[in-house]
Amino acid sequence: MSQRAVGPFDVKVTPQKPDTQIARAANLGRLTIDKRFHGDLEGNGRSGSFVLQHSATMTRGTPKATISVVPDSGSGELQGISGTMSITVGADGSHSYEFDYKISG
Repeated sequence: MSQRAVGPFDVKVTPQKPDTQIARAANLGRLTIDKRFHGDLEGNGRSGSFVLQHSATMTRGTPKATISVVPDSGSGELQGISGTMSITVGADGSHSYEFDYKISG
């Protein structure tokens, strides 16, 4: 049975310098992003962890992201978790998520 978790999250973005001459020449941007999720993910009644893979690109200012649970990354009571997440950025810069998931097993 699929479930949905929603809530806000905090974001800390830190620009990183290109680590090679090739990256500098290509003018590629690199960031580290620290996200702290709140809401349903804080208190869903299960212990454990899982890993999200976040892949994003920006084309002329328009972002496109794919966020999904890394297969077999669930631990503890979250073993067997799968799902996808979407992110919304408000006009005021606030961030929120919708996470559709299921836990099999």
